[in-house]
Amino acid sequence: MTVRHGNETADALSFPDLAEQAVCGGDLVGYWMPHEGTNNIAFALISFESLAAYEAYRARLRQDAEAVANFNFAEENKFILAEERTFLRKVVA
Repeated sequence: MTVRHGNETADALSFPDLAEQAVCGGDLVGYWMPHEGTNNIAFALISFESLAAYEAYRARLRQDAEAVANFNFAEENKFILAEERTFLRKVVA
């Protein structure tokens, strides 16, 4: 299992609009924003069976009208200032 961790530097008041985006696959673990402290970051965790499944998800996002509209909205309003992607795997003890 691969988990994509997205760390977006964003206008914190606008980020909840992103939470409405079409998932187009993957298992949405959730979105997080600090409730105290730094106010310009947000985190998203989406789980995928593999890196190949993630790449297929990205291809579907580029074809999904709602996802494209959300991306364009975010870009036009400049509320995603930076994005980092990290791929995680579960640590089994």
